[in-house]
Amino acid sequence: QVQLVESGGGLVQPGGSLRLSCAASGIIFSSYALRWYRQVPGKQRELVAAITSGGTKNYVDFVKGRFTISRDNAKNTVYLQMNSLKPEDTAVYYCNARLSDREYWGQGTQVTVSS
Repeated sequence: QVQLVESGGGLVQPGGSLRLSCAASGIIFSSYALRWYRQVPGKQRELVAAITSGGTKNYVDFVKGRFTISRDNAKNTVYLQMNSLKPEDTAVYYCNARLSDREYWGQGTQVTVSS
């Protein structure tokens, strides 16, 4: 059974930092491309950052320079380090693992940026 379990969300003040984690089980983790998405109520889920099985990273423009995606294949975990957080970063953050036609999602973790 495949599971992706996110953690690390919470309430943070503007300008603060959080590190999200997503622990995977039931897959050959090192073979999967990994992504972080986010979603706010009433809007489509949007891609935030991606990392390939080979470690190549990509970011959407609105997080470049503030967020860092990384992976630890030994721990079957992908991370999203979020710095300089803004109120507009408030969302539920989801991790995603994809390999060919196989795709899995975590349950999401809430990030709220507010003073």
